[in-house]
Amino acid sequence: METNKDDSQRKRTGRWKLLAVLTVCAAPLLASYFTYYVIKPTSRNNYGALIDPRQYPIPAMASTELDGKAATLDELKGKWIMLKVGGSDCQQACQDQLFAMRQLRTMQGKEMERIERVWLITDQEPLETMLLRVNDGTRMLRAPADAIAKWLPVEQGGKADEHIYMIDPLGNLMMRFPKNPDPSKMKKDIGKLLKASAIG
Repeated sequence: METNKDDSQRKRTGRWKLLAVLTVCAAPLLASYFTYYVIKPTSRNNYGALIDPRQYPIPAMASTELDGKAATLDELKGKWIMLKVGGSDCQQACQDQLFAMRQLRTMQGKEMERIERVWLITDQEPLETMLLRVNDGTRMLRAPADAIAKWLPVEQGGKADEHIYMIDPLGNLMMRFPKNPDPSKMKKDIGKLLKASAIG
């Protein structure tokens, strides 16, 4: 009788030990699920906001070169596109964006040739000659303002012309930088994208 009692005690003890081992093994997995689904971590490695390209495909739009010749963003597939939009009346904020795009491309060193700078101009007004000269190398396309407004996601209460966007070499809109961004943080993001990409 005593033997049966000892066997039963050993079995209970064994079960508790097994349960303890399983709990220890499962703890990291359970903690990760709890953190992801309950705590929802906010830390991230990227500075710009990632965009789901499935929600914002590049629309078909009647865009043209400054001389009126038809031209589209599709023609630049195979390159990373640093994109800004806005009217031809390019005030200080607009000029700062164009300057930042030039600098950010140059900062990528030998990788800079993988990047195209594009300004989608949302009206038909003429551009100042000095603006054209200073931004030589920036692709300037005229595009319908309504198509742009429906396409590009913005920060709450913001406007598309306040942001610089990134389009990947496959033609996917995939990142939006904040208004008045930190150029050093943008540089890091763009560098990571170029390093991680085997195309473009």
